[in-house]
Amino acid sequence: MKYLKYSLRFGLLSMLILAACSDGDDSGLEQEQEEVNTVATYDTSNILAKFEGTGLSYAINGNAVTFTTADLPNHTSPYWDASNPLYEVYNGNNDNWNKNPGSIGAQNIVFTITLNPEEATIKQATSLGPIGISRNGVVFFNQYAAGNSPLAGEINSFDQWLGHPAMTTYHYHIEPTYLTDQFGDDAFLGLLSDGFPVYGPFENGEIITNADLDIYHGHTSVTRFP
Repeated sequence: MKYLKYSLRFGLLSMLILAACSDGDDSGLEQEQEEVNTVATYDTSNILAKFEGTGLSYAINGNAVTFTTADLPNHTSPYWDASNPLYEVYNGNNDNWNKNPGSIGAQNIVFTITLNPEEATIKQATSLGPIGISRNGVVFFNQYAAGNSPLAGEINSFDQWLGHPAMTTYHYHIEPTYLTDQFGDDAFLGLLSDGFPVYGPFENGEIITNADLDIYHGHTSVTRFP
């Protein structure tokens, strides 16, 4: 079955999200109002079965789902302890790769996310830290490094699957290539904290560019599931 759905996408080597589509309170962040003529609502409950990961669980409570994740990637990384079976030296294609001082450690991160997301009339920037959860339980961060500085300084520390840790919190800022390699370049990748889904960088066989997306890196299109 196909659905008409507002969704967020990873563009080619682009950062995750410029701003969330939720009504929240992020003090110190500039808010921008955008007129929305029609407010659509969605039901993402049938997408939950796609979430599976180490230390990942979820429970539905009314019109919301609560995820609890240990934030442990189910793939190799040089950020695992060398004694871990998933430890693997960096074998990506970045000649400037430089391991950061962090490591992968178990977390206890909880998200309660609506199953019926609505596009907000007032958009605002995302905060630093976890802003969503991928289908393997690893959290999404936004497009900024610590202190809201450009991410360019951190890209060289991304492992072969384009994730890295902040201290012991492993996360993705950009396309999690382990997931797109496993499920496809147009696959469902996870949910943001406002309830909208995140997809890979392709749609209908074409690469999605910034020109195809609104300023919040989302758009409305037909998808196979929410």
